Amino acid sequence: MKKSTDPQAMARACADAMWPDDRAAQSIGISLDEVGPGHATLSMRVRDDMVNGHGTCHGGFIFALADSAFAYACNSANERAVAQHCSISFLRPAQLGHKLIAIAQERSRAGRSGVYDITVRTGDGTPVAEFRGNSRNLGEKFFPEPHREAARAAHGEE
Repeated sequence: MKKSTDPQAMARACADAMWPDDRAAQSIGISLDEVGPGHATLSMRVRDDMVNGHGTCHGGFIFALADSAFAYACNSANERAVAQHCSISFLRPAQLGHKLIAIAQERSRAGRSGVYDITVRTGDGTPVAEFRGNSRNLGEKFFPEPHREAARAAHGEE
């Protein structure tokens, strides 16, 4: 990644670093539509192998979509983060063929903890689920920070 202090460029670079290894999201057809500082939008189409015994989308797939949007939002600031706690409220069923869109938004970040709200909607805007995720930063970066590199160089460190 080109060294940058631009938050949008950093969010995109973090997402680009995560996506190749995110086989879980890719295997269920999730696409990463948009990412920025503290937010992300992901989507997927409900396939026939995602439908439960009621003929509607299994809640686990809806949760996976929301959780994936949460992951990209909370990993957008060059801090590697994982879920500490998540909850979801299912509002109405999603049907076979529906395009589901998860929009994640950071609500607060303090120290190593963050709070994110994710809304899952159908393509026509109908709400399907509300998800809240609490993140925990691991104390690891995706990329070296330019000011740390400069400080190391000034002190003769590599």
